[in-house]
Amino acid sequence: MTDLPMTDTTYADKLPLLMAEVRKRLATLPGCHDWDHTLRVLHNARHIGRVEGAERSVVEFGALLHDIGRAAELGDAGKTCHAELGRQLVGEILPAVGVTNTAFSEHVAACVATHRYRRRNSSRPATIEAKVVYDADKLDSIGAVGIGRAFHFAGRIGARLHNSAAEALAATSYSREDSAYREFLVKLRDIPSRMLTAEGRRLAAERYRFMVAFFEQLEGEIRDPA
Repeated sequence: MTDLPMTDTTYADKLPLLMAEVRKRLATLPGCHDWDHTLRVLHNARHIGRVEGAERSVVEFGALLHDIGRAAELGDAGKTCHAELGRQLVGEILPAVGVTNTAFSEHVAACVATHRYRRRNSSRPATIEAKVVYDADKLDSIGAVGIGRAFHFAGRIGARLHNSAAEALAATSYSREDSAYREFLVKLRDIPSRMLTAEGRRLAAERYRFMVAFFEQLEGEIRDPA
């Protein structure tokens, strides 16, 4: 992906309309990816974007729309890629809220399309704005919020409160052993090394240390003292 053209256009006056539309579309989603999640990502993105010198409107719109295709993905058990669907939906939603600048829309769409980036994936975030949205979303997966989300998901699928590292690592997804600790071991502890901005890496390191301390404390509280 090549860098998309930057714009100086600001759309602060369109934000309330966009927020209302996104909130309506996310109303049926479970707690891990609901409107509250999107708001947290928006707050993260504003902070990281400010530090990194990213274009504010692109970052705000990208953060608000990053999960706009999530309902379809959940509805068909992952057959739909919510990021790719989100890219398409950007082109429908932005004109509906009064944003008709094509370059701006493409820039926002790229942020949405690449926020799921994995190192083996060719869809790497190309602009600083896309990197900010990616980091803002990943940041919400770790730290205290990340722990809460992991336990929220584990509770929804009926997983154990806690298990050993061996039990967790031997488990399969959506099983009783698919605990919050398993989520940390197989996914969340790797997130800090995958952040794409300096500020994202700094914040992720802080949150990672908290998660390590939390699970060490939890392990100590449930361990048999005998």
